[in-house]
Amino acid sequence: MAEPLLALSDVRAGYGESIVLDGVSFEVPETGSLAVLGRNGVGKSTLLLTIMGYTTVERGAIRWRGLDVTRRAPFRRARAGIGWVPQERDIFATLSVEENLTVAARPGHWDLAAVYGLFPRLAERRQNMGNQLSGGEQQMLTIARTLMTNPAILLLDEPLEGLAPVVVEELSSAIERMSAAQKTALILVEQHAEIALSLTEQALVIERGAIAHRGPSRALLDDSAVLDRYIGLKLAEA
Repeated sequence: MAEPLLALSDVRAGYGESIVLDGVSFEVPETGSLAVLGRNGVGKSTLLLTIMGYTTVERGAIRWRGLDVTRRAPFRRARAGIGWVPQERDIFATLSVEENLTVAARPGHWDLAAVYGLFPRLAERRQNMGNQLSGGEQQMLTIARTLMTNPAILLLDEPLEGLAPVVVEELSSAIERMSAAQKTALILVEQHAEIALSLTEQALVIERGAIAHRGPSRALLDDSAVLDRYIGLKLAEA
């Protein structure tokens, strides 16, 4: 059996003495995609922060390509191929779009031509400063900059939050194409459950810091009763 790209085993983690995640275990294979769903405040963002090394892990292990990285510094995880797109859109406001992209560049498929192909709007605004972009363009730039590090897995923390419907559609399409282009693995935390499930193969639902449900994304998308129970989402009748 092939070694998973990323594996969490019985992880208990949080901030100082405050425990947020308890007993979390799952695997993501090479090129796999995972949606992480749940109500607000259940630990979804903390899960991504834990994978990146920004929380205190009290118990359990995080393995990357078979190696234990539980105590490894965040920058070492990034260098190893874990790419993180934070919820805050933390771009460099006084650098141009192109400078934002090249400052993070590492060799690989995702270069300026590739990310401009994925996000044509960034190509049009390559000379604009980060603080001259709209919210949607800043989110595109945040994702594109992370892709420039050529990660093996991309952690996306609510990339569609607060965006206009037309931008949500544009970004969703880009995420789908991005995942397929070089078979980049993906963990997507998102409040838009229907979109997240349509973009991924597997899904987890977190409740009170533990995994309450797991299974294929398609099956969960088709089960409105389970979605309503855990997320409070009633899917529209077809």
